[in-house]
Amino acid sequence: MSSSVIARTRFSVLDRSRTREGRPPAEALRDTVALARETEALGYHRFWVSEHHGVPGVAGSAPTVLAAAVAAATRTIRVGTGGVMLPNHQPLVVAEQFGVLESLFPGRIDMGLGRSVGFTDGVRRALGRDKGDAEDFAAQLGELLDWFAGTSPTGVHARPAEGLRVPPFVLAMGEGAAIAARAGLPVVIGDLRNGERMLRGIDRYRSLFRPSAWAAEPYVVISGTIAVAGTEEAARRLLVPEAWSMAYARTHGTFPPLAPAEASETRAMSAKERELYESALAGHLAGTAEQVAHELETVLKETGAAEVLVTTSTHDRAALLDSYRRLAALFLPGS
Repeated sequence: MSSSVIARTRFSVLDRSRTREGRPPAEALRDTVALARETEALGYHRFWVSEHHGVPGVAGSAPTVLAAAVAAATRTIRVGTGGVMLPNHQPLVVAEQFGVLESLFPGRIDMGLGRSVGFTDGVRRALGRDKGDAEDFAAQLGELLDWFAGTSPTGVHARPAEGLRVPPFVLAMGEGAAIAARAGLPVVIGDLRNGERMLRGIDRYRSLFRPSAWAAEPYVVISGTIAVAGTEEAARRLLVPEAWSMAYARTHGTFPPLAPAEASETRAMSAKERELYESALAGHLAGTAEQVAHELETVLKETGAAEVLVTTSTHDRAALLDSYRRLAALFLPGS
């Protein structure tokens, strides 16, 4: 069933340590580490974790700490962040953290970087940041790379980062993708649901790309939700918990833990909630293995992406793992 273009593509996982109703955040973090081991066994290329602050539905607030736990629990899969939000941190501290990770797990660490700041005004104040800090991303990125190169004009040296090679990736659309291109870095573009916007971002990235010590040519990773199940309806149900969380967040201002699919499907919704819920269900790659393979092949041919970063979240952990298993069978037949 696998096509040649799918078989040539790397597949990786970004897990956001989503909490589930009635279960503690600690369980979500342990589930992330367990999923890393499981997807490593299935043949996925990377396993990344994310950064969120003050979000009830996400336990992953310290990505480099969680990445260390994941790397310690695995043997071969690459481990990284998707991403550390650089405007929230001093570049020196980020360099030091990744220097420690690379020193402990040489040759396996990735440094995925984003340009978002805290989700709400309260979170931004607690972090000592404001929205304007995202505008300095290009300078922050340059400073971070200088720490690894040992070229910081401060005379300070980042230990143990200096001289180490930790591959940087920029998570971005729009101006962020342009910054990645000018810096000569790989880019992660997460907009599978908006094909035209994604293609425009990729085209701009490739047109502006300048070769660097980090990458000789453009490297594009596309990111989004992919749900694979035995039936089209079962795949759709995998999307339901996250779709309701998105609709709730848009109408209540807070992102809740994942609820079981049946609870979300039967709950009373306002007209606005129903509109947002149905919108959140649409546009993902979801269906049987045959259906997803057909859609994947089309997307990969259109984008020329070298890698797919899968970001699926759902309440039913066994069904989630089954989806990753069915997807792996597409790019690694016989897995």
